[in-house]
Amino acid sequence: MTIELRHLRAFLAIAEAGTITRAAAHLHLTQPALSRTLRQLEDHLGARLVDRSTHHLELTAEGHAFRDRALAALSAVETALDPRGLRSRPLRLGHTWAALGDHTVPLLRRWDETRPDVPLELLRVDDRTAGLTQGKVDAALLRGPVTSAGLRTEPLLWEERVVVMPADSPLATLPRVTLADLAAYPIALNTVSGTTTKDLWPPTARPAATIEVTNTDEWLIAIAAGRAMGVTTSATPSNHTHPSLVYRPLADAPAVPVVLAWRDGLGHPAIPDLVALAHQILAA
Repeated sequence: MTIELRHLRAFLAIAEAGTITRAAAHLHLTQPALSRTLRQLEDHLGARLVDRSTHHLELTAEGHAFRDRALAALSAVETALDPRGLRSRPLRLGHTWAALGDHTVPLLRRWDETRPDVPLELLRVDDRTAGLTQGKVDAALLRGPVTSAGLRTEPLLWEERVVVMPADSPLATLPRVTLADLAAYPIALNTVSGTTTKDLWPPTARPAATIEVTNTDEWLIAIAAGRAMGVTTSATPSNHTHPSLVYRPLADAPAVPVVLAWRDGLGHPAIPDLVALAHQILAA
């Protein structure tokens, strides 16, 4: 049978709602009709996407993998059918925090000068790939290892790690901080888009306590309130200054790679120009 957009929307509604009942109500369908649509999609793919063994449905491993593909497909269709795109298709550049650091403004200004025909939209998306795998953006500035399948990456630069602490912390008097210095304090970890985990420390000297947050704003507030310390990169201080925060170099931790990433295959035609311009800005 032919798979249509309604099959993708039905699957995504089920994944979001967690039950057939709520998803059917959201789509204004009967439960049998929605179940039949899901079964048609699974039959076409030859894989079970949803585990129906409990009252609260869970996605299978195949379901999680297909969810990103379905989101990207729907986003691509919506972009293609957007009448505004007939005039000028924007290049959407995602980031999770700090974008390209101090080089962000020069990049945007130079782009406007050299490619006024293609608007460059900078979007912050709190997601591991800054919305790239979901089709929310065309390219993304990412930090740390990029493990998602189907992405191409272009290395741009390396950023040194720095410690973020409350201004009244005893460590604020030090010119440089070590991992051992931090181990005695709770550490704030951004589990969605951060570059720091407990693995940064040796197994025998890891922090005893951590505070998990899901975005940069929550991370900064937890640190400013004196609840934790944080580890980030050298791009953060210039983008997130606050009188309650102090930044110090982290002496004994590896630098973090920054890459420009985009989906493999047919992408925005201006991506090569963005890659070239990013290298020009960094070289200057």
